[in-house]
Amino acid sequence: MTDKFPGYDVLSKKDGPSWNDRTRQVIDERLATNSEAHSFLSPEAWLVLKALCRRIIPQNTSRADPVPIEAILDRKLLEGLSEGYQDARLPPAPLAWSLGLKAIDHEASLRKGRSFAELDDGEQDMILTAVSAGKVRSPLWSGLPSAVFFKKRVLHDIVSIYYAFPASWNEIGFGGPASPRGYVRLGFDRRDPWEAFEAEPGHYDEAVQENAKVR
Repeated sequence: MTDKFPGYDVLSKKDGPSWNDRTRQVIDERLATNSEAHSFLSPEAWLVLKALCRRIIPQNTSRADPVPIEAILDRKLLEGLSEGYQDARLPPAPLAWSLGLKAIDHEASLRKGRSFAELDDGEQDMILTAVSAGKVRSPLWSGLPSAVFFKKRVLHDIVSIYYAFPASWNEIGFGGPASPRGYVRLGFDRRDPWEAFEAEPGHYDEAVQENAKVR
């Protein structure tokens, strides 16, 4: 698949006027994350989470900088970090994730006789389809509505972590934090010189050249 924003690297703006010192610090901390580091989740839950993240956002295995979704989520749960709100039907995120991962694993065991991490992609998707629809069998879902957990925690947390990383910003042409520079040309058909240039059919090389100028 051809990149929509070829040659674009949001990190080329790191030392320019687009980012302030606090932004640089936060991004550096994210990029330094050890993808296998986890302290909150048990070894069993960690394996379930890794398999779950691969099904929600299958990352390119050849990419040199995969987003460490699992490690970031584990750290957030350990530190009790949140958006400051939650769905009233769910317990706090640390408990919801602990219960949910156990329930997903038990669901796999009941239906396929193996742990969730041991299933193939199609089998895992079948389990997640049932979970997302609320059509579950495991008693471990008691007190934790599976469909709400899937939508409000699984999808929300995994996707939001993925799109908090520069590698993901490059994929969608996002310019990253806008402080202190900000954006000026706000129309749908306009772009600031420091924003990514999207490749049009037949103009791939032009996009590469334009994105090399972005700073």
